[in-house]
Amino acid sequence: MNIVVCSVLIEKMTMNKKPAILGGVPIFDSPLPILKPKLPDYSQVADTFSSIMSSGQITNNKHVKHFEEAVASLIGVEHCIATSSCSSGMMLFLKAANITGEVIVPSFTFPATVQAVIWAGLVPVFADCLPNTLNLDSEDVKRKITDSTSAILATHIFGNPADIDALEKVARSTGLKIFFDAAHGFGGLHKGKALGSFANAEAFSLSPTKLLIAAEGGLVTTNDEELANRLRNGRNYGDPGDYDCQMLGLSARMSEFHAALGLAGIDGVEERIARRIELADTYRLVLGDLPGVRFQEIAEYDHSTYKDFTILIDENEFGISRDVLAKALEAENIITKKYFYPPVHEQKFMRAYTHRAENLENTISVSRQVLSLPIYFRLLDEEIDKTCKAIIKIHNHIYEIASASDQ
Repeated sequence: MNIVVCSVLIEKMTMNKKPAILGGVPIFDSPLPILKPKLPDYSQVADTFSSIMSSGQITNNKHVKHFEEAVASLIGVEHCIATSSCSSGMMLFLKAANITGEVIVPSFTFPATVQAVIWAGLVPVFADCLPNTLNLDSEDVKRKITDSTSAILATHIFGNPADIDALEKVARSTGLKIFFDAAHGFGGLHKGKALGSFANAEAFSLSPTKLLIAAEGGLVTTNDEELANRLRNGRNYGDPGDYDCQMLGLSARMSEFHAALGLAGIDGVEERIARRIELADTYRLVLGDLPGVRFQEIAEYDHSTYKDFTILIDENEFGISRDVLAKALEAENIITKKYFYPPVHEQKFMRAYTHRAENLENTISVSRQVLSLPIYFRLLDEEIDKTCKAIIKIHNHIYEIASASDQ
C-alpha cells in the first residue's frame, strides 16, 4: 500500500471518529426523521373508500358511528364523539360544559391546549409542571385557584398519564370541572384503566404524529350523557337537527374517510406502543450513564404511549447546551425537536390575550433542557443504535464542540 493511500485511509478513520459538527463524517447519509406515520395498508381501506365514494354519503354516516362505537368499547366509556381535530374537541367540551372565567392549564404543553381555552372565550391561568414527570403539578394547581376558576385542563405529556388521582381530588374538593388533553394518550393506561376514561371528558388527536391516525381528526370521550349530546350538537354548528341551534357550535364533523382510516388502525395501536416502549428502553439503557442526561419519569403503575421520547440535558453536567447538542445531531443527519420550547406562556401569540403566568420555575427550566429524539414504529434497531452512538460520540468531544460553539 503506497503512502498516499495509507494517508487517505487514516484520514477517513479519523473523520469517522470525529462528530460531524467538527468536520467528521455524518453517521447517517441522509436525514433520519423524528417520526414516520404508521398507516394501514391501502388494501385495508380501498373497498371502504370506494363504497363511501359510491354512496355519496361522505359525512354523518355509518363509518363515523362505527368508529365512535369501537373507541368507546375499547376505552370503556359510554360515549365517544368524533370531531375534526383534538383542538375543536377541546373547544367544544369547554363550551358544552358551560365553563366560564378561568381555566388552569399547563404552560409546558402543546399550544393547542391553551388555544382551545382562549377560543372558548376563557382565561388561561398557568400552573407549573413537575420536574420529573413533566406533567401538571396538582399542588401548584391548588395555589392558582381563585373565585373565578371553573375548570382544570391538564395534558398527558408525551403520552405519560398526568397525575390523575391528585388532579381529580383537587377538582372534587373545589367543585371544579376537570378535563384532559389526551392528544398524546391513545392507548395509554393509568393503573390498568385506559386514558380517555377519566375526568369529565378527554380529547384525543388523530393527526399523523399520533399512535392512532386518521390523517386528521379528534375524539372526545365521556360518561356524561348530557355533555355527549351537547358535543354532538356542537360539532354541527350547535344544531340538534331542527335548524334551531341550541349552543354556539363549530363545523367540526369528522368525514367518513377519516373515520374509516382511523377504524382500520385501531387493531395496530397496541403493537405500535409496544415497539415504542422497546425503543424508549433502549435509549434509557444506552444513554442512562451519560452525565447530564435524564429522562421523563413514568410511574410504575402507568403505561405511557411514548408519543415522543424526550431527554433533558443539564448543560453544566453534560458539557454543552441542549441547543448545541441539537445542532451537533443535525450535523449527523439526525432530526430532533425541542418539545416543548418555548413554553406557551412565553409564545408570541399570548401577548394579545389575558392570562396569568406566575411562579413557573420548573416549566421554564425543563423547556430549556428538552430534546425529543426519533421514535416511531418503523425505526430500525440499527438506526436507534447509530443515534445513541452519535450522542455518545458528541459527548466524547464536548470540549472541542463547546470551544467551537463559543467562537
